[in-house]
Amino acid sequence: MGTNLTVEGNTYFGSDARFRLFKAAKYVVYLLLCFNIYLFLQEEMAALSFTFADGIEPGQIIQAFSATIDTAAWVVLLLMFELETAVLDDRKIHGLVKWGMHGLRGFCCIALLYAFTGYYRELATLYHLTPLSVVDACSLVGADYSLMVGLDEYLPLDAVNCAALGEQVYTVAHFNILVDSETLGSAQTLAWVDFINAADWILVVVVLEVEVRLQLRGNLSDQVMNATRIIKLMIYAVLFACAGYWGYAGDFLDFWDASLWLFAFIFIELNVFEWQFETDQEHPVAA
Repeated sequence: MGTNLTVEGNTYFGSDARFRLFKAAKYVVYLLLCFNIYLFLQEEMAALSFTFADGIEPGQIIQAFSATIDTAAWVVLLLMFELETAVLDDRKIHGLVKWGMHGLRGFCCIALLYAFTGYYRELATLYHLTPLSVVDACSLVGADYSLMVGLDEYLPLDAVNCAALGEQVYTVAHFNILVDSETLGSAQTLAWVDFINAADWILVVVVLEVEVRLQLRGNLSDQVMNATRIIKLMIYAVLFACAGYWGYAGDFLDFWDASLWLFAFIFIELNVFEWQFETDQEHPVAA
């Protein structure tokens, strides 16, 4: 791997120019995904002053920074897939290189599962509510309460925004955060989308791991590729639906991030196809 294969004047991508364009687009997307780590960290740091204003315990870090941890682990995992499927020659993936990559990938998978529990905790928190005990929410102005205006979006409670609250107002358990029923419903839906999206991406890793391991062993047959292609079509359909909902709901950062990840893994899929194409040309099946 690592170079574009030319067989009798033809390449998998059609031409060297097309292949260079493919590589340039791929690495631009990878760089943008790295920048998204910073964007998610900014967003979650801003929310931290409202959710864990009195300090954060080690066990609460994953709930506070689930998106940042998730994105960082995915970027490293993506680069591991890129190395294996497009950069390193198969013959170099052995010994310390092989076990080092496996160890780093294993660490990232643990981080992804850890982040997944963070999405679950955030979702569960939005169902752990108590109806507001006072008649007038504005009476709490100045008492260190915040107002949820969206998922991970808060404002200090003041005389203006408290007056705009709906009839049914709740306090989020363990936090001095108020939310009305309309905002709560929207936040719960977005939290469910986060949860489903995270679970779906874990399935993507599982299927790609199967393909990469079989390819390294020379056992990635057309039958296996056809089976995994059907599975991935269903998985990616859910991911496209999640991205579409974020766009519809006006959650630009999640929509932007989801779109970039879909592009990134389209590139990884093309890497796998090229990898198999290269292997088939180097080791043709005898008639």
